[in-house]
Amino acid sequence: MLEGVGFHQDKAYAFYISQTHDCSYLPGKQARSLFLDPSAQVTPHIYQQLIDRGFRRSGCYLYQPACPACSSCISLRLPVQDFSPSRSQRRNWKRNLPRYQVEVLPAEYSEEQFRLYKSYLMQRHPDGVMNCTSPGQYSQFLTCEWADTRFIEFRRHGRLAAIAVSDILPEGTSSIYTFFDPDLSHEGLGIFALLWQIDYTRRLGKRWVYPGFWIEQCDKMNYKTRFRPYQAWSGQQWLSYSGEPLILTRY
Repeated sequence: MLEGVGFHQDKAYAFYISQTHDCSYLPGKQARSLFLDPSAQVTPHIYQQLIDRGFRRSGCYLYQPACPACSSCISLRLPVQDFSPSRSQRRNWKRNLPRYQVEVLPAEYSEEQFRLYKSYLMQRHPDGVMNCTSPGQYSQFLTCEWADTRFIEFRRHGRLAAIAVSDILPEGTSSIYTFFDPDLSHEGLGIFALLWQIDYTRRLGKRWVYPGFWIEQCDKMNYKTRFRPYQAWSGQQWLSYSGEPLILTRY
């Protein structure tokens, strides 16, 4: 346990190190996490401060990787006012924007959304740790009582096609998880959902979209640096990148 890590001027908070376990992203690697005391009272201000230090939310846990011999997971954030879509991203936006009806909803359980989630997991993560197959596990994974969470629905002709789960922060939005109909994988809904969140965050008058961890060696995670410019958390500060490759060494 790490006591009194001073990221808040009025109060000290306790952090813990998890046990080492098999990495869910990189085969053969061992992983470990630093996480905030689950009993801590998390305010929007504290959440913002932690996410601006490379933390992420999973359920009610705020954590960041603390792996003993690996620094492959890099937290990113996108400055929405400076974002410049690539040619392929512009094509995706132009193609999908007229096709899909988008609605921002409260983070409430929906059987229809849960069925889509299970279908997505069976296709994309059949053996993964995110195989939350009960309604309770699903809700615990995506929501938390202290987080201001939205479920962003994407529908086509009334058919639910995708959900982007996003937290509203004082300075931006955090993309928690996105899942979609596996039969529509060819339409680039994951890319479209992140483009929509960038546009939504800009319309909210906020500065950043936090898309989560970038992992170069993981095909399902390495697309995020195609959204440019972006900033990467070095472990000490945010570093800005536009076109040059991202190279960070923390050990």
